[in-house]
Amino acid sequence: MKKPHPVRTFIVTGVALFMVALDNLIVTNALPDIRTDLGTGLEGLEWTVNAYTLTFAVLLLPAAAIADRWGRRRMFIGGLAVFTGASAAAALAPNIGTLIAARAVQGAGGAIVMPLTLTLLAAAVPPARRGVALAAWSMMSGLGVALGPVLGGAVTQAATWQWIFWINVPVGAVLLALAPGFLTESRGAAKRLDLTGTVLIAGGVLGLVLGLVRANEHGWTSAQVLGALIAGAVLVIAFVAYEARTAEPMLPLRMFRSRGFSIVNGLSLVMSFGMFGATFLLIQFMQGVQHMSPLGAGVRSLPWTGMPLLIAPLTPPLIARLGIRYVLAIGLAFQTAGLAWLAAVLSPTVSYAAMVPAFVLAGVGMALFFPPLARAVLGFAPPELSGVASGVSNSLRQLGTVLGIAVLGAVFAARGDFTSPQAFTDGLQPALWLGVAAIGAGAVAALLIPAHLPVTAEQAPTRTPEPAESPA
Repeated sequence: MKKPHPVRTFIVTGVALFMVALDNLIVTNALPDIRTDLGTGLEGLEWTVNAYTLTFAVLLLPAAAIADRWGRRRMFIGGLAVFTGASAAAALAPNIGTLIAARAVQGAGGAIVMPLTLTLLAAAVPPARRGVALAAWSMMSGLGVALGPVLGGAVTQAATWQWIFWINVPVGAVLLALAPGFLTESRGAAKRLDLTGTVLIAGGVLGLVLGLVRANEHGWTSAQVLGALIAGAVLVIAFVAYEARTAEPMLPLRMFRSRGFSIVNGLSLVMSFGMFGATFLLIQFMQGVQHMSPLGAGVRSLPWTGMPLLIAPLTPPLIARLGIRYVLAIGLAFQTAGLAWLAAVLSPTVSYAAMVPAFVLAGVGMALFFPPLARAVLGFAPPELSGVASGVSNSLRQLGTVLGIAVLGAVFAARGDFTSPQAFTDGLQPALWLGVAAIGAGAVAALLIPAHLPVTAEQAPTRTPEPAESPA
């Protein structure tokens, strides 16, 4: 077997990571155009985002287990092919149903590709240079998140919304041509694939989200809404019961016996719930109410989405001085203040200048949140389950985004609509206050995290995490 080449490996995995991270947020500034062009409403827009995030979250852990058994390079190439083909299908979608289906397949491809970018890169880099390689990996992920709204807005404005998906196709084709020669095959310990657990959690979350999304249109007491919510809850409970007794669970519940691990993963879900549920609606407010162009909305969101690139490098000394729990609490407090500012000043005529301080506060909060979160997830997990622990954290964060868009979207739909600027504002304000309450509760809960990581965790800094650092 040939020796892996660090630079070539980074070229392929770094560009693939950037492309997958980009697609988390690139669609946000195209949503108003998609709504108009495909004649859909809030429900269709929610599924356009959630279809990607939901399949990504549910398939992340099973995909990693399959890659360990079948070969990481082979699975990476397969996932990249799925992602690229689904991007073309999304671009060609003639209606919202086809677009949603293509986005779901895109998410499945992304779930395969993203964790393997880090696994393949870590295996190709000598231990002495691994820290530099992981920093470069994190930078590519952060750039994808920061530039997603800007590039999405620029492409939508310069061409059409379909091109936010078309741009993936040539990039994916080049990577598919390079990957067989640039990457080296590797495998991990063979693990039994938890198909039952995967089906139970996928069906459970799908039922809950389906009920939440359809509730305002069909009524909370309608048979289809109640049926979806009840079925979703039953399947989630069945998933927990099954994972507790199966020999090789996808989600080892013993990790949650640690108070620190349970709290930090709860914070990950809550932060995504409030922050990204709010982002979904705010981008549409900036275009639909404030009449910004797609590019203008993307550029004006940079004080929020780009702040982590500037502030995140300053967090290590802050963590060393204050400790993980206080930095997490401060990060969540900043995000709470940012969303509360927006909710307080919001009106159909609010100026962008009045929103900038809120964007900066929220962006600083995100920058302070993710580095200590990744460290805490690994620190409170058993060393032998470090990869699974980071995968769990990443999945819960994605599920938080799904639930945030569904729940905040339901609040918006109950109080407002797209018919006028005032109607949109009337729905957005209570949705933002719900996000404020959720993240504010998380800031308080962060103080309950144990003051110190387990000694064994602090003595094992060389473990390579799965991707848990990307904020979206």
